Amino acid sequence: MRKIAIDIVSDIACPWCAIGYARLELAMQRLASEFAFTIRWHAFELNPEQSGEGEPILPALARKYGRSEDEMRANQSQMMTIAQDLGINFAKIQERRSCNTFDAHRLVKWADEQGEATAMKKALFEAYFGRAENVSEHEVLLRCVEAVGLDSGGAREVLASGQYADAVRQDEASYQQAGVSSVPAYIINDKYLISGAQEPETLVSALQEIAAEAEEAPQ
Repeated sequence: MRKIAIDIVSDIACPWCAIGYARLELAMQRLASEFAFTIRWHAFELNPEQSGEGEPILPALARKYGRSEDEMRANQSQMMTIAQDLGINFAKIQERRSCNTFDAHRLVKWADEQGEATAMKKALFEAYFGRAENVSEHEVLLRCVEAVGLDSGGAREVLASGQYADAVRQDEASYQQAGVSSVPAYIINDKYLISGAQEPETLVSALQEIAAEAEEAPQ
């Protein structure tokens, strides 16, 4: 079976990253008979300077993008509808607060060593968009760890230390240097870039085209 490696650059605080992965899952399911997929997650921070409890998300987004709160509310409502159709929980997307995701990214790195990076990422999306929990708080992060079935004691040790901090910073630096300025971004087979939360049909076509081009390339 042909192999496709997908490196995903994303942030836990990015709703389009959650939507994008759900769409990618659908695309991979449709192509499961043709390809074996490998997923690798990489860190990106939308709000690296954020600290503390943050602020309510609608005014924070309005200020960041120079739009009104009503426009941001309508935008978030649209995402809720999209998420519902994909079976992902965005019930409290408008009730969340801006927050720092650095420690959450460290835990994704830790979970990756146990083969559970994707499950950890999805648990974090659920906590932030589904329950409006502050994913910078260690107790919230530990509940996500437990939901995935990983050892909360080991996760607590990671959070109390600086483990995986360098790996997260290296991710952020390397992909920024490579020109990734928005997420989600998918790097296919270390060569092709797909930007944004594309529809499943678009992803299916793109992955098939990439595989065909790779087969035609001189060895």
